[in-house]
Amino acid sequence: MDSSSSDPRPARRFGRAKPTPVKIVVSGGFGVGKTTFVSAVSEITPLRTEAVITRVSEGVDDLSLLVDKTATTVGMDFGRITFPQLNAVVMLFGTPGQTRFWFMWDELTRGALAAVVLVDTRRLDESFPAVDYFERLGLPFLVAVNVFDDASHYDPDEVASALALPSTVPVVLCDARLSTDATGVLARLIDHVLTHSYSPAAVLQGAQL
Repeated sequence: MDSSSSDPRPARRFGRAKPTPVKIVVSGGFGVGKTTFVSAVSEITPLRTEAVITRVSEGVDDLSLLVDKTATTVGMDFGRITFPQLNAVVMLFGTPGQTRFWFMWDELTRGALAAVVLVDTRRLDESFPAVDYFERLGLPFLVAVNVFDDASHYDPDEVASALALPSTVPVVLCDARLSTDATGVLARLIDHVLTHSYSPAAVLQGAQL
């Protein structure tokens, strides 16, 4: 009998037959593209908890650079993407951006492997709370610059300097509308965590939902 067919174990990585569920948080300021990012990359119909922006938010939410924005996340966004090469299924949780909903961040980040902090260079100052939050939490993260069509373009080093990021935090450019870009950001983040934090098995087993 062929010895290769006698082994009932399927070819797999990290010693698991079924994909390991991994939680990643997508965070950032108001209107930076978190919902768009999760929707672009998700292999399932994403869950959104959005509410229509009304006049009640006037003077509270700055829409001066977001004239086409008509809804905002008031709970969370949820999506899923499978990485067969890692034998992992990534569960994406998008956080709300407005300060009045920040109380939800602690629950949404519980058990997360890492985070993506989306930033808009037109409103870079709104990125500091998310960066500070994950630094205090000690959760690995990268900064993904969502390159809006009408925004000035800066290279990653310039953004890292403006945000006073340590050299251990990667900065990448992306278009959150594109699935290829969003997938690339997640792949870069997972590679960063596996390379700099723990062994692959320990990371994925420790970050299960």
